[in-house]
Amino acid sequence: MLAKLSGATRLHVIIGDPIAQVQSPGGISREFAARGRDAVLVPMQVAPAHVDALMEGLRHAGNLDGIVVTVPHKFAAFPHCASTTDRAGFLNSVNILRRRADGGWHGDMTDGAAFVGGLAAAGYDPRGRRALMAGAGGAGTAIALALVEAGVAELAIHDADVARRDRLLARLAGLGPAVLRAGSDDPAGHELIVNATPAGMAPGDPLPFRADRLAPGMFVGEVITSPEVTPLLHAARAMGCGTQTGIGMFAAGRAMMVDFLLGQ
Repeated sequence: MLAKLSGATRLHVIIGDPIAQVQSPGGISREFAARGRDAVLVPMQVAPAHVDALMEGLRHAGNLDGIVVTVPHKFAAFPHCASTTDRAGFLNSVNILRRRADGGWHGDMTDGAAFVGGLAAAGYDPRGRRALMAGAGGAGTAIALALVEAGVAELAIHDADVARRDRLLARLAGLGPAVLRAGSDDPAGHELIVNATPAGMAPGDPLPFRADRLAPGMFVGEVITSPEVTPLLHAARAMGCGTQTGIGMFAAGRAMMVDFLLGQ
């Protein structure tokens, strides 16, 4: 049951563009209530050109305790942090910020830990696997780091922005024994397939990977929460692949996000 709103309710916002697809407001607000906190998370639509102005304005909202950041603002929000966790500092991106005692923001990037946690909840261990990921944006950078730390044997990264892909590969070099290389939209030869792009949110989006090259035994994971079963996951399930939805990723990360927002 959600908290009864009043002037004493502590406010948290989630910013993104688009924002209608996010599942976080209800889930995190219910988690606040379950922990006995008079707090809510509400969605805010903000275009990339207005992120800096919004972040400056939010700094002055005295009853605002936290900000959740979704696509495409995770890099843009990073400079507004007075401090960050080590992983967010390494990635230069954040997906969650909480108010510091001095009024500034402390940021973290939980997407990678949430994705790997979702794999574990689905019974899939990425250790020793050959992984292919599409997307080197905010979520993709975090997931790539988490997969390397989780012990994948190989990580291939595919992104239409070749320079962004190569920057991520260079950043990850030397962090673990995983073989790092540029990938493509062909999933053949890989065991773990990850879509960390928005492709699949809108009707008519092209698939991030060639569906005809999927094979039984592959495991396919998504970051998209709406639709819950994307066209990629439909194709993967038709091929007999194991899958993780973006909802599964969010469920795995919800507790850690609330822990962070509450300073626990």
